[in-house]
Amino acid sequence: MRRQRRNFEVFSLSFLDVICCGFGAIILLLVLTKFGEPKAIEEARQDLDRLLIELEAELYEIRGETTILDRRLRGKTQQLSEEQRHIARLRGDLSEIRGEYASSEELSEVQDILEGRMLAAQQELSDEMRRLLEQSRQRRKPDAMVGGIPVDSEYIIFVIDTSGSMFHYAWPAVVEKMTQVLDTYPQVKGLQIMNDMGQYMYSQYAGKWIPDTPGRRKAVIARLRSWNVFSNSSPVEGITRAIRTFASPNHRISIYVFGDEFTGASIDQVVREVDRLNTSNRDGERRVRIHAIGFPTVFSVAGAGEHTGVRYATLMRILCRRNGGTFVGLNSTSP
Repeated sequence: MRRQRRNFEVFSLSFLDVICCGFGAIILLLVLTKFGEPKAIEEARQDLDRLLIELEAELYEIRGETTILDRRLRGKTQQLSEEQRHIARLRGDLSEIRGEYASSEELSEVQDILEGRMLAAQQELSDEMRRLLEQSRQRRKPDAMVGGIPVDSEYIIFVIDTSGSMFHYAWPAVVEKMTQVLDTYPQVKGLQIMNDMGQYMYSQYAGKWIPDTPGRRKAVIARLRSWNVFSNSSPVEGITRAIRTFASPNHRISIYVFGDEFTGASIDQVVREVDRLNTSNRDGERRVRIHAIGFPTVFSVAGAGEHTGVRYATLMRILCRRNGGTFVGLNSTSP
């Protein structure tokens, strides 16, 4: 018996259910997706705003640091410019000092050359000129005095107290007495000037003699009028330095000490030190004569310590007596 075939319907109810469920699932996914998107966008926007705020804060901080660094850079640049200008001024001063030193050296060389030529010319004098020269020398008394001080040396050294009491109350008298001493020596072979601390008036002539010329004497007196350097009101350093540097058995040398006070510790110690340095020759004469002039500033200035003036006079009397010289104490600081 032949079986009868069933008719198959493509769009049955079950198939439509499946299709509807699929479309519903897709619609649900779309709805869920659209529902979560605004929240993600809002979170992303907040993150961006927070990052923007942080970046702006960092930018402000960087700008502040940049301003500070710019200000420091301008300050350093200005300081560098000032230092460069200062260096330029120092270089100019150095060039000027070098020029003055070179001029002094050249002047010294010229004076030495002229002095050598003069000595050579003196050696070539005729007999008659020698006789006349000897007569002119004999006219000058060998015991010529400057305030009682004998003048018999070929080289002279001035040791001058440049303390405040001397410079402010006795300096015109110092200038006058030095001028008198130089006038009494018409011509010497060499000069030297230092203060009581042993500091030279002319540093370019440190340790050597200054040639004696009329122009040089005028320059010395002119510089002495305003020469005001540090002093401890004690002539010991200047005297000992002069003896150590210039004493010679072949030269007749005199030291002239101008001062008003002795502030050292011991007079006996100074006397022993000078005796050790300034030894005697075969004839019993010291290599260097020591003369001194005392200026009574401590007796004429109110509030000054008179004992330091008395100690200066005591010390210099002893040194002058033991070293072939003379001490002269002035009774006034007026020139």
